[in-house]
Amino acid sequence: MSLYRTELRRLTKRRFTRYMTLLGLLVLLAVMVGTFLSNQKLDADALARAERQADQQYQEQVRWSEQERTACEAAKTAGTPNDGRYPDDCSMISAPPREAIEASWFLPSTFNFRETFPETLIPFAAILALVGFVIGASYVGVEWSSGGMMNLLLWRPKRLTVLLTKLAALLTGMLAVALPAAVAWFGGFWLVATFRGSTEKVTSGVWQSAALTGVRALVLVLVFATVGFALASLGRHTAMALGGVVAVAVVGQFGLGILLEMASVRFMEMWLLPTYVLAWMQKKVTLQNWDSCNATVYGECKPETFDITWQQSSVLLGVGVAVVLGAALWMMRRRDIS
Repeated sequence: MSLYRTELRRLTKRRFTRYMTLLGLLVLLAVMVGTFLSNQKLDADALARAERQADQQYQEQVRWSEQERTACEAAKTAGTPNDGRYPDDCSMISAPPREAIEASWFLPSTFNFRETFPETLIPFAAILALVGFVIGASYVGVEWSSGGMMNLLLWRPKRLTVLLTKLAALLTGMLAVALPAAVAWFGGFWLVATFRGSTEKVTSGVWQSAALTGVRALVLVLVFATVGFALASLGRHTAMALGGVVAVAVVGQFGLGILLEMASVRFMEMWLLPTYVLAWMQKKVTLQNWDSCNATVYGECKPETFDITWQQSSVLLGVGVAVVLGAALWMMRRRDIS
């Protein structure tokens, strides 16, 4: 009997795997439905309503400025101190020009596929990555805590082969869930844009860029599943992985962020893991240092910037996975299993 097929069957038959996968897919569906309900397609009536609201806003500004100008002149005539409320020249109080109040401010939310869809791939990757991490940790953690791993090694004494086969089954299962989910995500939001937004200017280049971002999302899901699997194997318990995440989030991220901010470290976000995860998904994250001024030829003062690219993030994620998984394999080979 194939060990790989056995482990794949064991993974898919676990109730926790099924429930956790279903929960993740339901959350994704809720995000999609919420986006559909909170947006609407812009038509001539919506544009006309927005123009009317912009005109009303302009008229309110005109009335308000006239009232304030009258009050300013009355205060100057009476010699009442205004405590800085009014300018010295009351004629300076005037309404903004009509073109300053844009009708686009009053338009309802609409889903533009070209502009908005890439942003939806970030929660997609985050939700499935969390599902993959928890399933990966539980899958191998329960094997250790229940004694199933020791029994399996009596049948298949090659430790590394057993552990890597379990990991291969896990990644196959996650890919089998994430890939159709990604296809449904693309198709679902295309329908959202069709009925509740716009699909204009969606060229082949836009599809290619979105597809590459989707591939990076799938890779991120597999990375998190591997890390959860490796951490649980290191600690021989699911709680090892979950506790490690809490420690990294609270101590390594929240606490480190406070320490770096107190020390006024430049570009403090570059020392935090979420920045690199975001850069992996967005291709680039630009950090800004507002304590520094870079003068331009136009006399502007712009902050100093630092770019983190997806290539840099890939190195960090690759090294992290290699270290954690390598430690799990080393411990699997060296430890006394009894």
